[in-house]
Amino acid sequence: MSDLPPPYTALTRHPMLPRTSHDESARFNFLTHLNRYLSGTLGPGNRLAYDTRVLPAFRAEHGRDPEHRYEIRDAMNQDPFHRMWSALKRNSMEMRQHNGRQTVLRQLDELDAQARQFNEHSGQLELDPAIAQPEYQTAVDIHCQPGGYHSEERPGDVSAGANYDVGIFATTGGALGGLNDGGGQAVVAWARKERPDWQPQRVLDVGCTVGHNAVPIALAYPDAEVIGIDTAGASLRYGAARAAGLGAQNIKFVQANGEDLSRFPDGHFDWVQTTMFLHELSAKAMPKLLAECHRVLKPGGLILHVEQPQYSDAMPLFEQFMRDWDAFNNNEPFWTAMHGQDLKDVMARAGFPKDSQFVVGVRAVVDHSIFPAAQSEEQEDYGRAAVWNAYGAWKPAAREMAA
Repeated sequence: MSDLPPPYTALTRHPMLPRTSHDESARFNFLTHLNRYLSGTLGPGNRLAYDTRVLPAFRAEHGRDPEHRYEIRDAMNQDPFHRMWSALKRNSMEMRQHNGRQTVLRQLDELDAQARQFNEHSGQLELDPAIAQPEYQTAVDIHCQPGGYHSEERPGDVSAGANYDVGIFATTGGALGGLNDGGGQAVVAWARKERPDWQPQRVLDVGCTVGHNAVPIALAYPDAEVIGIDTAGASLRYGAARAAGLGAQNIKFVQANGEDLSRFPDGHFDWVQTTMFLHELSAKAMPKLLAECHRVLKPGGLILHVEQPQYSDAMPLFEQFMRDWDAFNNNEPFWTAMHGQDLKDVMARAGFPKDSQFVVGVRAVVDHSIFPAAQSEEQEDYGRAAVWNAYGAWKPAAREMAA
């Protein structure tokens, strides 16, 4: 099988996906290949630069090896190869956002009208204008998307969600499949394998954006009530319409903040899920959110957080530095601090005993006749492949907690 990414036209057409012209598709194809080239072909040059130039120079100056990933970052930022590589990666993200944005804006009237039609008929969208956007989400344009995931070009539009959906194919090199939902498919595959007879009745997806990861759960468990929450109404409008267009009728998109889930009673959900979301939270917000997730999770229920691996003493400092790139260059301000924590300790403080916790590797589930399989043993990719760690726990039953 070729290791080249599939063409942009391999995306599955769903009713809400913005239409791309020939030139817009060609730009996304270029960016998809560029991202794969930067990660796979040029990426190993960073290690070569470190071993042959940066580390010897650091030893000569300091008489020791670097003691922290930040020391490696300061040294590598002086190296011409790394500077070139890093600038290309940042530029590719900005180009992806510009292409997605202009694609969406030229057809925004049609997209807004279609979303309104879906949402008015489906009843799957619940917005709350009283929900404030957290400052940690508004301070920067997350992932370089202009206005982040919450802003509007005009009141009530879907531009933020549509831009996210139309361009993530290029960002991931096509690794998330035809519906960009390989992450959601991965957790479904894991849950079915782990507990084949389990039929969760209520599922909560926190930080759902446009539902890439929640809709696969809803479709896999059609008897379940699935709720996706996010503070970004602009993304939820698009996500609810997208879900309705895909035929997922048992999911609702609700504007709410995961730090305050008081709308739900204790023990309400069988499964609480986040996917690549914890690293978007401030240091104050994450403990609040996890405590609320614990409260609304039923005894015996599942909590699952899909993330990149946490940094630890077992992870080489150079790998930590490479995985930290997004924190400093891709508008992910909480990435480095969050991944520097022991997530097992954080979850234990939220109420999940360590002996109830587990960590499991998950890979995107996609159609391998079209999309390349994610590599499970990545050496130079450092988080760019669709391979994650799932940090989870089965909440102990009340009698177990009392024992």
